[in-house]
Amino acid sequence: MISVNDAGRSAAFGELSEFRQDFYASLRWRADALFELADAVLCVDGPVTSLVGLSLAAEHRRGHGALYDAVNSGMVEVDRLRRALAGLPLPRGRDGRIVLTVDVSPWLRPDAATAEQRSFCHVYGRGRGAAQMIPGWAYSFVAVLETGRSSWTAVLDAVRIGPLEDATEVTAGQAREVVDRLREHGRWCDGDPRMMIVFDAGYDVTRLAWLLHDLPVDLVGRLRSDRVLYLPAPPRAPGQLGRPARHGGVFDLDEPARHPAPAVATVTETTRYGAAFADAWDRAHPRLARRGGWAEHVGPLPIIEGTVIRLRVGRLPGDRNPKPVWLWVSATGLTASEVDRIWQAYLRRFDVEHTFRLFKQTLGWTRPRLRDPKAADRWTWLIIAVHTQLRLARDLATDLRRPWERPPAKPGRLTPARVRRGFRNLQPKLAQPASAPKPTRPGPGRPPGSRNKHVRAHPPVGKPQHQNATTSHNKPQKVKSQAQP
Repeated sequence: MISVNDAGRSAAFGELSEFRQDFYASLRWRADALFELADAVLCVDGPVTSLVGLSLAAEHRRGHGALYDAVNSGMVEVDRLRRALAGLPLPRGRDGRIVLTVDVSPWLRPDAATAEQRSFCHVYGRGRGAAQMIPGWAYSFVAVLETGRSSWTAVLDAVRIGPLEDATEVTAGQAREVVDRLREHGRWCDGDPRMMIVFDAGYDVTRLAWLLHDLPVDLVGRLRSDRVLYLPAPPRAPGQLGRPARHGGVFDLDEPARHPAPAVATVTETTRYGAAFADAWDRAHPRLARRGGWAEHVGPLPIIEGTVIRLRVGRLPGDRNPKPVWLWVSATGLTASEVDRIWQAYLRRFDVEHTFRLFKQTLGWTRPRLRDPKAADRWTWLIIAVHTQLRLARDLATDLRRPWERPPAKPGRLTPARVRRGFRNLQPKLAQPASAPKPTRPGPGRPPGSRNKHVRAHPPVGKPQHQNATTSHNKPQKVKSQAQP
């Protein structure tokens, strides 16, 4: 008789093997080499430090030439892999709600002068005010968040933002496609709680709410502390002449003394931050102007109302005087429980930073020195497939703990790095759709004494100069010179 634990492990093995079959089916060209390359990333000891070093892993049965040929000339059917990711079981909140997050992580390539489609990526340096703009490829990721403290996320999509593309429009289209795939696979049905998408500072959350207003989602975004919003316009008085007011009183986030009484105020005791105070003001909206994304809007500019939430905590690790966090939600008329659920979901957004760190420091996402952006996209989707297999194997792997490492707080709460450490013991028991390599001989290579006379072009970084000159809001502004001391 099979026990409950054995049945659960058998189901987990079957689910992981089925995803491996779907992943292999999405590889069109050089499928065997790409699949074994993903297995090498999963099973190699230690962090991935170079692309050619993966050819020495036992799971990669082909040579280093086949490895480079697969990355540079292979083909991944991305739409099929996206559908396979959307069909997997996803983490949900306590109320059954799906919480998504969207964030950009750069693949920096400052020294790749011949790489195409590079743009300037915003990178935070060490110290205050040390932000830099470094050339590279910016990738927008969509992931599902879990509840509670965790370093796990379910990555569903990745899109590279080109230098000539509007980041807000790309994000809106990416989020729309992800929501449509979830609805197509039955992950969200009519009557379920509305999905939530969490954004950090830097996103135009009000414009995103306008572009995604027809979807069953609530958008949550962080606001800068110097933003100025407006409250709803007062009702029109009897006999009042003139055009009716579109905006009410000014709501300056940086002047708390002038704020009206909040519509909702809650206090929550936390173990890490002490008392958390959340105040919410209903129907707050920004005043839009015809510039940027609204420059070509047809008709009068809309009024996009939402709820402003101010979150204050008693203490922060390493900060004696924590500043409040301002959030804007695309929903109105929130209750106290909904306000608490929203700011708690926003705090879980930082779990995706652990995923980015795992991608770069352990799985070697940005280690290859690729020149073709299509090859970078191909390698990115291999890393997403690797991370998905680790997530499906989190209840199957054995904890191979080092003597100096702490044991997990609870059984089955292994980190992605520890699951990867024990994946080599699981790999022989899983589906192996890749065929054995055929014996062959290496090619003749370049004739001795010949030189490569083909000079690669050096494309510009970011938007070309003629593109900047076509728009009026990108013209250089006159700056008053300041006297040097």
